Amino acid sequence: MRFTIYQDSRIGGRANNEDRTTYCYSRDALLMVVADGMGGHHYGEIAAQIAVQTLADAFQREAKPEIADPFRFLQKGMSNAHHAILDYTTRHKLKDTPRTTCVACIVQDNVAYWAHAGDSRLFLMRGGKVIAQTRDHSRIRLLIEEGLITEAQAVNHPDRNKIYSCLGSPTPPEIEFSRKTPLEHGDILLLCSDGLWGVTTGELMAVALKGANLLQGVPNLLSQAEIKGGVHGDNLSVVAVRWEESYVEEASSAISTQSMAHGEVTTRLEEFGRNPAYKSDLSDDEIEKAIEEIRSAIDKYNPKK
Repeated sequence: MRFTIYQDSRIGGRANNEDRTTYCYSRDALLMVVADGMGGHHYGEIAAQIAVQTLADAFQREAKPEIADPFRFLQKGMSNAHHAILDYTTRHKLKDTPRTTCVACIVQDNVAYWAHAGDSRLFLMRGGKVIAQTRDHSRIRLLIEEGLITEAQAVNHPDRNKIYSCLGSPTPPEIEFSRKTPLEHGDILLLCSDGLWGVTTGELMAVALKGANLLQGVPNLLSQAEIKGGVHGDNLSVVAVRWEESYVEEASSAISTQSMAHGEVTTRLEEFGRNPAYKSDLSDDEIEKAIEEIRSAIDKYNPKK
């Protein structure tokens, strides 16, 4: 595999960042995840952390060096994260369950597989156009599909933040899967939270990234979105990859996995409370305790072999 990848998360106009992102890769497989936590205080970010860390842990264990069944992996990983969040809620006797949206994608053998719950999105871009994207699990999307409102009306609709599927809800999440999608050289897969897609469009992002250096183009998109979101803007998070089937000399930032060992996995996961971009109002002691409790919840569903 050869690809260029970039991830970032920004606080926007919020007091705290409840988004989480990660990517992991072995010699023959790549995993990308974006989660947008809900629930107030620091519980939303804990739900998002459990989601990305559960999937990352499972990938490190199962990518040997490929994932045997990508769709089953995504289904099991999201379901395990959902139950780990419920366990955390029970243990802490919370009145309401912290919840998170989640979108995740695996690429191997030049084929992409993705799944999502909620309104965090994946866009597949080719030649400056969006050729595939996820369908939000939101009341607004249902209203649009029923012809009751237009896309333009949806932007400021009072129900635009209401979703009907997420991880951590008392009801099991509705996890929606893509088809097996072959990738071509130069394709871009962009996973993001609604803080980004809510103030721009997939089509505009595809045009902006066409032919651009991903490590410059994506930060520019985030900066523009932050400005548009203003003082009340949401957290903005993204993981984006440009797929490269052959060596491109000018893309010095590209990652090549050919020299990796058979069972080796590389993970880029920001630990809870450790990334300055994820501003938190927790003390160091509270962060340490949260990390320990998150690990305990995850380990129940990701047993070590």
